[in-house]
Amino acid sequence: MAHDHAHDPHNHGIWTHGHVFLGHSHDRAESRAKLAALVTALFMVVEIVTGFIYHSLALLADGIHMATHVGALGLAAGAYWLARRHADNSRFSFGSGKFGDLAAFSSAIVLGITGLAVAIESVTRLIHPADVAYGDALLIAVIGLCVNLISAFILKDAHQHDHGHGHSHAHDAHNHAAHGHHGDNNMRAAYLHVLADAATSVLAIIALACGYYFGLGYLDPLAALVGAVVIGSWAYGLIKDSAMVLLDADADPKLSGAIKSTIEKDLGARVADLHLWRLGPGHRGLIVSLVSPDPTTAEKIKASLRQHYPDLSHVTVEVAVCADCT
Repeated sequence: MAHDHAHDPHNHGIWTHGHVFLGHSHDRAESRAKLAALVTALFMVVEIVTGFIYHSLALLADGIHMATHVGALGLAAGAYWLARRHADNSRFSFGSGKFGDLAAFSSAIVLGITGLAVAIESVTRLIHPADVAYGDALLIAVIGLCVNLISAFILKDAHQHDHGHGHSHAHDAHNHAAHGHHGDNNMRAAYLHVLADAATSVLAIIALACGYYFGLGYLDPLAALVGAVVIGSWAYGLIKDSAMVLLDADADPKLSGAIKSTIEKDLGARVADLHLWRLGPGHRGLIVSLVSPDPTTAEKIKASLRQHYPDLSHVTVEVAVCADCT
């Protein structure tokens, strides 16, 4: 049996290798998440303070609501910090790259619960309409949108940078990985929190303006219900993707099939067992056991796999030579 870590810059020799599987833009993503959390926290404090000064429950409520986004962004930043801090911790058998996926899963659950709560309140308001202070609410919605646009601008660069790197090998004939399988779920979670709030703010501004100028009060809860459905859809996708990573599910069934095809057709061996899973953003692990009718070595197999699949960061190969097993 032989092991290989194809991309590890800390390789100390043929028999040893590191297990640092952080994203390509980990430091950039961490700094952006911290900055977005700080900006949101500052606006949160301003809203709460001004709410007390002007006795505005609307400002106070939005300030408390914004605290949930500070928590989500803080969770993302904390995950980056933990992953970096424990990158060389030997207790993590395959590195600390999944801290981000754990944070993304938690954040997505909170996002989904938020969407459900908004949906329930929206239906209640449609059945039992309530008086709305349209002027004050419109001001809060505009402030909220501005905050979210600033945060989105801060996070967008890191999100797109990771997305672009995730597709750097898209022209490889055998690489079928999609962004959802191999991008940074932690940054995606933070970005979705901001986008979800921005989307609901836009819908709220339109609905509140219609209510204020045209008396169409039903548009306010209706817009919130639409926003809740969108948020729920985003949360479901993020929960599904991050959960699959945490459960070590097959990182990419198409890629697994392509690797198996490469081994069996190009190298003439038969795959007895193959496991492909995600180690962190842009990193995959592979364990493969194969039976070969001709003498071959694990090093030869790994050299071929490295040539075809550069995103394989940790490869374990077991070869059994069996001339009568064709």
